[in-house]
Amino acid sequence: MRSASVSRRTAETDIALSIALDGTGKAEISTGVGFLDHMLELFARHGHFDLTVKVTGDLHVDQHHTTEDTGIALGQAILKALGDKKGIRRYADIHLPMDETLTRVALDISGRPFLVFRTTFPTEKIGVFDTELVREFFQAFAINAGLTLHVETLYGENSHHIAESCFKGVARVLRQAVALDPREEGRVPSTKGTL
Repeated sequence: MRSASVSRRTAETDIALSIALDGTGKAEISTGVGFLDHMLELFARHGHFDLTVKVTGDLHVDQHHTTEDTGIALGQAILKALGDKKGIRRYADIHLPMDETLTRVALDISGRPFLVFRTTFPTEKIGVFDTELVREFFQAFAINAGLTLHVETLYGENSHHIAESCFKGVARVLRQAVALDPREEGRVPSTKGTL
């Protein structure tokens, strides 16, 4: 089973995170940020990843450091779990509907981290969660996992639905991209021989 654990401690957050890429979607999430917990539970379920996240953060300041640092740790764990990336499918894309919202996500496990995030929110908050933190999470995640990640919401009216479509979409494409391709037979899917 491809899995990894990451411990990350700074003056702002203390994170223990583990992921199994070939899991069943089990999640044990406790970040102190309710909306982020909800999104990570969706991420695990739709990616079929077993995910455990425990975060203690400086929530007396705001939710920024907890959200961003969780993205960093998740990206690091996925990169570690992928190892040499032999046999993976590498690319995936999806159009993910969530009621009135439609989000397009495309991903390349390239080793060349880059985020294109073309998603706007009609509100500044979802409950007490700052909607600008959705981009911050995916920026930290993509950079630390070594992913080229494109997320674009084509249309939508409800901020919760927009965020949820982004997280579900990323989970679904990551699930496809990390899947093992029997035709690769242990080869790295690149003419360069490395990712």
